[in-house]
Amino acid sequence: MMASVLCSTVATGTGFAAGIRRIDPVMWQVPEEVPVALLYNGRSHAVMMATPADLEDFAVGFTLGEEILDAFTDIEGVAVEPQSGGIAVDMAVDKMLMARRALRKRSMEGRSGCGLCGAESLEGVVRKPRPVRAGFVPNPAAVQAAFAELPAFQAMNRANRSVHAAAWCDAEGNILLAREDVGRHNALDKMIGAVIRGGLSPSDGFAIMTSRCSFELVQKAAAVGVPLLATMSAPTSLALDLARQAGMTLGAMSRAESIVLFH
Repeated sequence: MMASVLCSTVATGTGFAAGIRRIDPVMWQVPEEVPVALLYNGRSHAVMMATPADLEDFAVGFTLGEEILDAFTDIEGVAVEPQSGGIAVDMAVDKMLMARRALRKRSMEGRSGCGLCGAESLEGVVRKPRPVRAGFVPNPAAVQAAFAELPAFQAMNRANRSVHAAAWCDAEGNILLAREDVGRHNALDKMIGAVIRGGLSPSDGFAIMTSRCSFELVQKAAAVGVPLLATMSAPTSLALDLARQAGMTLGAMSRAESIVLFH
């Protein structure tokens, strides 16, 4: 297989058309998925399976979305280091700060950004969300416009048809940036990191995603103050409960290509 600049590799196979005996050779682009170790001051905290792109954004978004640290300014630097068998992303954090607060414990393995992987107890799975305050009134027309614009920002998915996207939009529904990954949680982490590193205010816009909305996505979004999260599929009941506790609005595409906003 051969690597691609879009974090895809070429895979060959044989195609079988239904009802036709002819056998056709095919070449597909498939997404890359590699172990990414997240470290703080050289100490490993988690290993996630992820698409090897925008890893600085991933590290920052994961750290803030999981409430490991409170602010981007707590991170003094991010170093991405390819290693045998994967990639290490090491974040430098003030040693006194690390001593004052214990990192949320998480195991060394997480599959494609699974939101539950590594939680040590049931109590550690569902965190009480932080309260969120919107800087605008959610507009369903803006959400619909953003979803219509999203395919133009999915370069990886056009190549391999296999990755999720998370996009950050202004209040009018204009997409300002987007990130892609094999894991939906990773895609959101990368988007959060890009928003924060870019100096954008989470309270002044909203996020859209190509996935369903599970409770972990609500927790991550609420942790940084995102007031509206809209997904292609409906939210789970727990996601809705947490969003209501946080004061967030959740949205979803309906079968009629219209938008539903849940309150």
